[in-house]
Amino acid sequence: MKPVEPVAIAGIGCICSAGLVLNECMDFLYKGKRNPAPPVNFPTKLTFPVFEVLEDFFQSSLFEEKNVLRTCKLALTATLEAISDAGFDREIFKTKRVGACIGTNVGCSMHDESFSNDSNTPFITPVYRFLFSNPTSSIASEFGITGPLQTVVNACSSGNDALGLAASWIRSGICDVVIAGGTDEMYQITYTGFKSLLINDDSPCKPFDVNRNGLNLGEGAAVFILVSEEIEKEMKKNPRGYILGYGAATDAFHHTKTRPDGKGLKLAIDEAMETSGTTPLDIAFINAHGTGTLDNDLVESRVLYEMFPGVPFFSTKGYTGHTLGAAGAIEAAFTIACLEKGRIPANVGFTTADPEMPPAYPVQQNSTINGNKALSETLAFGGNNSVLILSTGEHQP
Repeated sequence: MKPVEPVAIAGIGCICSAGLVLNECMDFLYKGKRNPAPPVNFPTKLTFPVFEVLEDFFQSSLFEEKNVLRTCKLALTATLEAISDAGFDREIFKTKRVGACIGTNVGCSMHDESFSNDSNTPFITPVYRFLFSNPTSSIASEFGITGPLQTVVNACSSGNDALGLAASWIRSGICDVVIAGGTDEMYQITYTGFKSLLINDDSPCKPFDVNRNGLNLGEGAAVFILVSEEIEKEMKKNPRGYILGYGAATDAFHHTKTRPDGKGLKLAIDEAMETSGTTPLDIAFINAHGTGTLDNDLVESRVLYEMFPGVPFFSTKGYTGHTLGAAGAIEAAFTIACLEKGRIPANVGFTTADPEMPPAYPVQQNSTINGNKALSETLAFGGNNSVLILSTGEHQP
């Protein structure tokens, strides 16, 4: 498989419980603190901790799209930050071929619930919101996008997959600009669903630790502005970074469990490395999926030990919770920011090694890194594995 052309990242926006913009998120990660608590945005008798965005983050005066799902509001907020970060304004969407590709799990499905439960609501209202509270559609409507639109619903790898697909649109010449990323809100059915699977930790999650006992859910969004070489040349500032390669493969093993031998993850990593033209020696660090569940962390640690011996790795889910369809995009945003800063955060929650894991442990303190390339990976229900190779630094288009 031949290497593909890098795709420039003109701007990034990010919102989650760690911060309302990307810089706030990174400051929070480097402090090594976290703030999970029982959910407050929906009624429940359960007390498993989650990572919610508690601030009133949505500045409705800035948007035409107001009566939309919280998932869409998160995406719109991150998009506005990404556009500003790129140094663009809304006018660019009127003169260029622009598409949008957003990953999500919740999507517009929450209005199934409101439509079924609220018999007093006029019939058309929940139906309208069901049809038009899709995050990609909300972005397209808000910013007047007329190019290709795709909502990716592929469980926890949706955000990574959306970025990988969007990069292919740029490379193939379909688009000059693509708004891409992932978004998901805290959702009652998701919350109780994970409880039924017995993989919620009743305390702050502990990725890769011997005492890990499941995940904590989170919410948020991250959006990237990807641009063609022509747009990159016209920019008045350097890109934040590049998507160098992308790989995806399925386990073909189980609906929710990770394949024990990690074959699907290995195939996805191989594809990402080949399409990016990189080797393990080029990788400065790995932003691991690291959910805090027994199976995921065991398999992932074994694969990383085999394929990237000595390469530092960490999970940020101890700071943000598992943001599901947004996770891949949020962690890709963190990856670019870490490369820019030359520093990675500690894997919060890890204190004691698991004897069943190989002797390769996540970083336990903020650490300086060398190099300008990193790998960010997501493993999803349905057996999907998605891997991005990202870089900072100069690229001559």
